[in-house]
Amino acid sequence: MSENRSSYYERHIFFCLNQRDSGENCCAQHKAQAAFDRCKSQSKALGLLGPGKVRVNKAGCLDRCAGGPIAVVYPEAVWYSYVDEQDIDEIVQSHLRDGVVVERLRTPPEVGR
Repeated sequence: MSENRSSYYERHIFFCLNQRDSGENCCAQHKAQAAFDRCKSQSKALGLLGPGKVRVNKAGCLDRCAGGPIAVVYPEAVWYSYVDEQDIDEIVQSHLRDGVVVERLRTPPEVGR
């Protein structure tokens, strides 16, 4: 990873962990917490975490529920819809480590709430 001097972190990934009490569809119903935990542990194992590297964060509703579960990587503003641990591992290795967007997991731009 190259050091990005304009930002404290080179990449920042946010996982929506929102839970809706109304029973409405939400990321928490789709194992978002487990995906967050997997991303954090895989990033740590690869030595990706820390200043000048990657930060893995929890987020509330990101308002793209129809594509859930959802994560977004900045500064590229790439939105991902993922299904399982293999998807998370691919995001970590390809995007967070190597800087290559995982096109097959991108959330279509028209998908909202």
